[in-house]
Amino acid sequence: MEVILSSDVKGVGKKGDVVKVSDGYGRNYLLPRGLAKEATAGNVRQVEVQKEKVRQQKETELVEARMKAQLLEGKHLVYVTKAGDNGRLFGAITNKDLAASIEKEFGLDIDKKKIEMKDTIKALGEYEVRVKLYPNVSAALKVLVKPEE
Repeated sequence: MEVILSSDVKGVGKKGDVVKVSDGYGRNYLLPRGLAKEATAGNVRQVEVQKEKVRQQKETELVEARMKAQLLEGKHLVYVTKAGDNGRLFGAITNKDLAASIEKEFGLDIDKKKIEMKDTIKALGEYEVRVKLYPNVSAALKVLVKPEE
């Protein structure tokens, strides 16, 4: 019996795969639990159309991520903030602050979770921050923290 998997099934295949299983396993386990549906010509065609839509969507997301990376790569964000005599900031600059600054400066909506920092910025100086926009697509951004005068 051939079935199209509706979700990942360990030892059988991944969602969307057309697999051949024994009749009993298909009828008594996969179909009643909604893990698969029969591989009719219409269902196979429907799965192929869905896979194509997903592929096109991923391709579009990748192109958008590369465009954002080009916009951000090598750019500088400058923060002017209060600091003590020893160069320590009153407060800290977090990835949430950086996301807000990127939106304000460049008009890009970046999720704060995609901004990689070793730790929050707590001192004056220049820092490099990576922004992961998509798997294997990231941009380096320089953050310059200056004292308020």
